[in-house]
This record gives sequence, structure tokens and C-alpha cells, in this order.
Amino acid sequence: MRNAVKANDSARGMDGQPPNSESIELQGHQLVQFHINDIYVPEPAQILAALHGQDLLRGRIVGLSDHGAQRNAFAVIQVDGFREQVVVPVAKLVRRAHE
Repeated sequence: MRNAVKANDSARGMDGQPPNSESIELQGHQLVQFHINDIYVPEPAQILAALHGQDLLRGRIVGLSDHGAQRNAFAVIQVDGFREQVVVPVAKLVRRAHE
């Protein structure tokens, strides 16, 4: 098999150990799947921004926050399916059409 490598032989994690104990044969140009959190380079945040940075999220405003003398500059938003609240500049919010 040309360009075949064993994952255990060539791919090493940050600790120098193979990412898993199974030996799998890989070929160049082979389609594979992996989790975003498993990416070493670039940072997972870069991948998400490149792939989904322009996606519109939907959520409910749960609070407003000032920025120095500017009142209500930021909205605190609860996004469906995300545990943490997010903070977004009010000027960047898009009002839903049917509300």
C-alpha cells in the first residue's frame, strides 16, 4: 500500500504518546472523521470561526450591561443548547422579523 502509515507510528500527542492504542492504517487522501476538540493546529476556536463565524445564533436577552459611560452597550443572551450565557454588543444584534 503506497503512502500508508500506521497511526501509532507517526501521530503523537502532546505527551509524546499515540492518540489511541489502536493501530489503524491510513492512506493519503483518505476521508476521515475527528472531533474539533481533538485538533492540535490550528486552535479549535480558529476552525469554528472560519466555518461558522457568520452563522446567526438565536437566543433570549436575559440582561444588559453598561460599558463605561455607555449604558446598555452589551446584551447578555441565553442561547438555546448552550449552557453559558454569551455577551454581545447591542449594536451587533439582529432583531427577528416576526417579533
